[in-house]
Amino acid sequence: MANNSLIGLLLVSFIWGCEEEKKEDPYIWMPIEVTATAYNSVQSQTNEMPTVTAWGDTLVPGLKSLAVSRDLIAKGLDYGTMVRIDTFPDTFYINDKMHSKWNNRIDIYMGNNIDKAKDWGRRKVIIEYAILKEKLDSLPLND
Repeated sequence: MANNSLIGLLLVSFIWGCEEEKKEDPYIWMPIEVTATAYNSVQSQTNEMPTVTAWGDTLVPGLKSLAVSRDLIAKGLDYGTMVRIDTFPDTFYINDKMHSKWNNRIDIYMGNNIDKAKDWGRRKVIIEYAILKEKLDSLPLND
């Protein structure tokens, strides 16, 4: 009987010790529908420095980078913001901004793979962007 109690105690201790401590997500994930296009590190799609973003970051193939229209920056999709796109398993980061002529739009960086960017084309997607809960009250989200 003592062995059964000891085994039971060890089993409960093991299970309890293996449970991950659940931490509260410090972010609110805000959904928004946008038009999504794709771009590459080529001069014909950007400018004379196709691997340098508007915020000065260097683009390299494989980087999960997004450019956003300037109206979205005012809504909280600013430099460094984490973004999830409904059709991708990855988290992207905003580190580029688009020309002021675009509205409600993101541009997904696809390295040097021009065919992949062309195949993506232009489509409406739902994205979710991370806002720190402590900053939520200071953003104009309903504009």
